[in-house]
Amino acid sequence: MKIISSKAHGILDYATAAFLLLAPTLFKMEGNLCIITYILGAVHLTLTALTEFEVGLIKVIPFRIHGLIEVVVAVGLAALAFWFYNNENAFGFYFYMALAVVIMIVFILTDFKTAVNKRESNFPVN
Repeated sequence: MKIISSKAHGILDYATAAFLLLAPTLFKMEGNLCIITYILGAVHLTLTALTEFEVGLIKVIPFRIHGLIEVVVAVGLAALAFWFYNNENAFGFYFYMALAVVIMIVFILTDFKTAVNKRESNFPVN
C-alpha cells in the first residue's frame, strides 16, 4: 500500500537532511562517522532540492529517479553500517543500519506516481 505522497516524501527528505546535518553535533560523532554523516546530509539535501516534485527547488531530477537513487543509497548505507561494525564502531553500525531501514521503508511506502511532472504539465491534455 502506497501511503506516502510525493509532497510528504519531500518533507520527510528535508527532515532527514536536517537530521543528518545535526546528528554529528547531537550525538557527538567523531572522525569518519562525523565526516560521512555531514557529507550524506549535504548530498540528501541537494538531491531533494533538485528533485522534480512539489517541494523541489530546481526540479531537474525526475521523482522516480530520485526514488531509485534512494534505494541504491539505502543498500550503500547498510554496507557502510557493516564497515563501521568491522571497525568496532557500534554506534556507527546501528545509526547507519537504522537509516538504511528507514529510507527503504519510505521508498516502499511512497507513491512515485503522485509527483506532478513539470514538463508534462505545460502541455494540454487531449
